[in-house]
Amino acid sequence: MKEKFISFFTRFPIVAAIYILVAGLTAFSKYQRGPESYNNYLLFKNVFVHTSEKLNLYSLYPELYFDSNHYGVFFSVLIAPFAVLPDGFGMVLWNVANVLLFLFAIYKLPFTETQKSLFAWLCIQEYITAALYFQFNIALTGLLMLSAVAVLRGREIHSAFSIMIGTFVKIYGVVGLSAFLFMKNKTKFIAACFVFAILFFLLPMLISDAHFGVQSYLDWYQSLTEKNLSNQVLGTRQDYSVMGVFRRILGDASLPTLWFLIPGMVVFALPYLRFNQYKLPAFQMMILASTLLFLVLFSSGSESPTYIIAVSGVMIWFLMQKNKNKLDVALLIFVIVLTCFGFSDVFPKSFKENYIMKYSLKAVPCILVWMKIIYELLTRDFEKDYILAK
Repeated sequence: MKEKFISFFTRFPIVAAIYILVAGLTAFSKYQRGPESYNNYLLFKNVFVHTSEKLNLYSLYPELYFDSNHYGVFFSVLIAPFAVLPDGFGMVLWNVANVLLFLFAIYKLPFTETQKSLFAWLCIQEYITAALYFQFNIALTGLLMLSAVAVLRGREIHSAFSIMIGTFVKIYGVVGLSAFLFMKNKTKFIAACFVFAILFFLLPMLISDAHFGVQSYLDWYQSLTEKNLSNQVLGTRQDYSVMGVFRRILGDASLPTLWFLIPGMVVFALPYLRFNQYKLPAFQMMILASTLLFLVLFSSGSESPTYIIAVSGVMIWFLMQKNKNKLDVALLIFVIVLTCFGFSDVFPKSFKENYIMKYSLKAVPCILVWMKIIYELLTRDFEKDYILAK
């Protein structure tokens, strides 16, 4: 009986069904509470509405939603099928669409079914956090994983498609280029990126017009620049990053992001000097894990729902370990307890506010894992020390 019970919950279709159920229930519960509970969805929906009405996508519209949009105008095309539906239906289907992409990406990873199920179970708390805010980060995580898997299987066009979608919606998608050096046909990839970039650049203009489309890209750049500066404030729910940890511990919000980003990029790039490891799937997958963590840890815009990206990187790293030692297990537990459950009722409210949020401690376990990943990328033999499914 015990073995059947365990087997039931290690079947990936079962875990996937639970995820889809959670996606629908989180959206429906938010809808039941009223518009103030699903502000992000209203913001996303109005990217399409404002594009069709040729209204500035980055202005404030307090009568419709609070906060401001920071997604590219191409997002209007993706959200359109959901935005034209009544909010209740649109919200549920939006969450389900995001989770289906995320689950499909997990399914495509070179892991066994049991490993894929464990990956999903260990990410579920971070997934719920992101789903409650209708975050595109769920889909972005899926796109980044799919782009890396496509490179692994020699499907450069598929990789280009995933990267370009992520980039045109939320500029972070460009980090998918971290797998460029592993590609067998780089010319084919570059050509595909060029074609998809033109297509995605033009598509929003079918909803509005050419002038509005071009102006929106210019406005987007200005919006992202202003957002980066506004994130560098102590005590907010932003900047859960390497920079944020130092800024908040030192009590100095003026510490420049570049002081951390440039050294971080150098460290991130060092493993690429190991040319003899390029052809090994395990090395490529570990670069993916490093990329997912780097994206979050070196962005001042990182907030709690963003960590579905970083935690996915942690799971790839952990599941690849052929001989998991005590340090690996301890780091995983640290991530689950402090990163995944740091804002849950596991911790008292005073502790969350006075320590976890105040000092960006949510980032700390992931920082340690990223450092461990870099060490492994620089020193390990990826032909012998790691395991992947065929």
